[in-house]
Amino acid sequence: QVQLVESGGGLVQAGGSLRLSCAASSVPFSSYMGWFRQAPGKEREFVSQISWRSGITFYADSVVGRFTISRDNAENTMYLQMNSLKPEDTAVYYCAVRPPGASEYAYWGQGTQVTVSS
Repeated sequence: QVQLVESGGGLVQAGGSLRLSCAASSVPFSSYMGWFRQAPGKEREFVSQISWRSGITFYADSVVGRFTISRDNAENTMYLQMNSLKPEDTAVYYCAVRPPGASEYAYWGQGTQVTVSS
């Protein structure tokens, strides 16, 4: 089992920045960790992911150039730096772990609210 705790959400004006953190109890070395978000009345959507082993990253088109995912292997912590925030980025943000060999993300945090005012 992997426990995940997100933090860093809040209220920010459009154009502002926030940094989300995701602290994991443990992360299997060849896992992927990812960020997802869910806005009110919408489906949960993928935001970004990072390979825990290699650090290779991938982003949804909607956040490319604005968000940066990173990780600290020693601290079992993943981050999401969000710049140039837009009102449409408002959502609950979740971190998740996809274990080695798994096709889906299996472990999820409780989420942290990000609200961007116009």
